[in-house]
Amino acid sequence: MVDEISGLAPKSQSEAAPRAQALIHLTPKALEMAKRMRDKEGGGPEVALRVAVAGGGCSGFQYSLNFDTTQNETDTVVAFDGLKVLVDELSLPYLAGVTLDFVEGLHGAGFKFDNPRASRTCGCGSSFTV
Repeated sequence: MVDEISGLAPKSQSEAAPRAQALIHLTPKALEMAKRMRDKEGGGPEVALRVAVAGGGCSGFQYSLNFDTTQNETDTVVAFDGLKVLVDELSLPYLAGVTLDFVEGLHGAGFKFDNPRASRTCGCGSSFTV
């Protein structure tokens, strides 16, 4: 598997882990809420959080979060204290440096993406342009 960010192939599976850790960050609140939601839906540690980017949304790309029991051969896997996060190879370059948070406010609660690579985001915060 070639690292989409650096363009280098890892020499071993263990070398991929440090680059993956730098890829996406979860705040403690996001980690807590993702684990809580996974457990509420009846999933255990074998169920992973899949973070992806797809074309669409009002700014060109949109984020996607879901739980998945299938790990593809080309997925980048990041482990966060009992939660496995999967990122597919096409989403990898768009998610470099992203921080996933969970925010609560007067207008509701939900996951929020902070993407340093986004040049523009929409008002709802779920789509972006690079």
